[in-house]
Amino acid sequence: MTGTRVLVVDDEPTVREVVAGYLRRDGHQVAEAADGNRALELLEAEPPDLVVLDMMLPGVNGLDILRRVRATSQIPVIMLTARAEESDRVAGLELGADDYVVKPFSPRELAARVNGVLRRVGNKESASPQKIEFDGLSIDPLAREVRLGDEVIELTPKEFDVLAFLAASPRQVFSRAQVLEQVWQSSPDWQDPATVTVHVRRIRNKIEADPEKPRWISTVWGVGYRFEG
Repeated sequence: MTGTRVLVVDDEPTVREVVAGYLRRDGHQVAEAADGNRALELLEAEPPDLVVLDMMLPGVNGLDILRRVRATSQIPVIMLTARAEESDRVAGLELGADDYVVKPFSPRELAARVNGVLRRVGNKESASPQKIEFDGLSIDPLAREVRLGDEVIELTPKEFDVLAFLAASPRQVFSRAQVLEQVWQSSPDWQDPATVTVHVRRIRNKIEADPEKPRWISTVWGVGYRFEG
């Protein structure tokens, strides 16, 4: 994980300085951008391993940048937002953000989340070598690839983690708090359980023939989610 490239995009110099300092202390190479246009230039010139992206930016805003990133790449993106409303957080998650942190935040917590995302994406040696296969749906933890029949399904890193976690224990029901703890290594004290809801909805839109009548991931009302297998 040491030497991974992180792009920090925020129009507040103090935020960039503090976040970049913590990330460099952890051994990451850090590039900084103060506005959306510069961020897009850096993304095109040398794609990073992860982006820390403020939602409100001069020029091109964070959601537009995220939209452009997801059009061509599955680079992990952690959103920063000063807005506490659920609708604002959901907007980023719906576009494919992997995580979000609400300002004001602890730089140590943000650095821990960056390290957690990079560890889950890059630590293939610790992943199970066994493919998970059910009736035409194949989940390969080593390749981090999902196939439905012959079609490769494009998932964000966090969407893959959620699907692989649920599929590893078919028919077992997990609460949203349990998914937060196991996949995000977080808790409802730090993370909104709606994060899980949004990711499950996005996964269903990609793997289900009819997302309103899911074949693979069922909702157990009042409890959580279950992979049917």
